[in-house]
Amino acid sequence: FGKGAGFYLNAKTEKYKKHYNMYDYVTKELPDLVESNFDVAPVRSVCGHSMGGHGALTIALKNPDRYTSVSAFAPICNPTNVPWGKKAFSLYLGEDQEAWKQYDACELIKTYKGRDLNILCDQGTADNFLSGEVNQLQPLALMQAAQDAGVPVTFRMQAGYDHSYYFMSTFIGEHIAHHARFLHAST
Repeated sequence: FGKGAGFYLNAKTEKYKKHYNMYDYVTKELPDLVESNFDVAPVRSVCGHSMGGHGALTIALKNPDRYTSVSAFAPICNPTNVPWGKKAFSLYLGEDQEAWKQYDACELIKTYKGRDLNILCDQGTADNFLSGEVNQLQPLALMQAAQDAGVPVTFRMQAGYDHSYYFMSTFIGEHIAHHARFLHAST
């Protein structure tokens, strides 16, 4: 912990708030850098794996005007309810569990009122973080929250795939095509 597991949030606790501001980096600093140095279209999409999938989902849900599509591989969907998230959020954000909800895709999707984000998620059924004593990923919680809120999500369970690069490399072409379709439609 504390060596890159930033959960794509802006830390609030004294120990981490100076250097753990991944949310601002991804939503402000990096786009500003790219846009000031390259001629790019104003539309964006975002994609990630595992914690990065969590980040992609929460960033898009919090900024629907900036992203035309979002996709995730094996995202951590409900970090406020799993050991990874509880540990990280308490250290980065403090003990106020209400504040944690702004970085939890399940919590954000429950109250989401923005436009269709064209959300695509893939999850391997043999993912070691999906099964066992503790399900760290919680995809069913995200699917239920989206259904209850009427937010369209395409969530595909991929038989036999785990949490590895091989899983991502197998389906990344479909994710790129997914984003290309919506990025081209927006220009």
